[in-house]
Amino acid sequence: MILRGCGTALVTPFRDGKVDFEAYGKMVRRQVEAGIDFLVPLGSTAETPCLEDDEKVELLRIARELCPDKPVVVGVGTNSPAATVRNIRLLEPLGPDAYLVVVPYYNKPTQEGIYRYFAHVAEATSKGIVAYNVPGRTGTNMKAATTLRVATIPNVIAVKEASGDLAQVKEVIDGRPEGFSVLSGNDDQTLQIISDGGDGVISVASNIAPGLMEEFVSAALGGDLAKASELDRKLMPLYDGCFVESNPIPAKAGLSLLGLCTAEMRLPLTEAVPSTFDAMKRILADLD
Repeated sequence: MILRGCGTALVTPFRDGKVDFEAYGKMVRRQVEAGIDFLVPLGSTAETPCLEDDEKVELLRIARELCPDKPVVVGVGTNSPAATVRNIRLLEPLGPDAYLVVVPYYNKPTQEGIYRYFAHVAEATSKGIVAYNVPGRTGTNMKAATTLRVATIPNVIAVKEASGDLAQVKEVIDGRPEGFSVLSGNDDQTLQIISDGGDGVISVASNIAPGLMEEFVSAALGGDLAKASELDRKLMPLYDGCFVESNPIPAKAGLSLLGLCTAEMRLPLTEAVPSTFDAMKRILADLD
């Protein structure tokens, strides 16, 4: 499987402390109807560290059922190899197409430790692994040389690159093996990464504007730079707005303004402050 296009890192809606599965189903349907290329439930945008196992299972079941014809890449990563493999065992019966596995956080592994971690996890499944490099959350950067080494593991099929270092991402793009996808993990760097030869994005903004994000990424991948640049400029305030507080706090504020779910979070995250709601109102009005 080759991942390409725009994938949505889905939020998890809550109501009165519980997962709002009805709202989740509506949001998944909205994504599919907008033509999104693939879905990514249970990532960091989903507040997954604060979900129980039965909630994870039901969220993936819904995503898989409502998105039968497009890839579903489910987040399973932790900072423990054993715990990550347990997540794979828990969710594999639901039929995901691939697993999103974050670089181990808090432990601060060496580059050798990062490689061995991915090699160990990849042995637990025959399905694809998408490595996720996000040093702003993990405290450790997976360097380009390590990413290229990880890419030689047979079932590691892609990297979600959110280091913010475009030179590093370009080095991975230039040195990757055939069939290995490089996906932006930052909405605002997607156009540059695709222009450098990347394959798309795993997006936060597409929770709110899936149609526009899909149109933008499709234009960029199709070589229509004028259209892609125009849409990128139009979407830039949304990219910025989604990170005025910790993700996914602003995204949920925006979704609540659209009537798709509440803005409720699970601790340690808290609901958006009034200024975030005000910013999202202006952004949504400008996006029409």
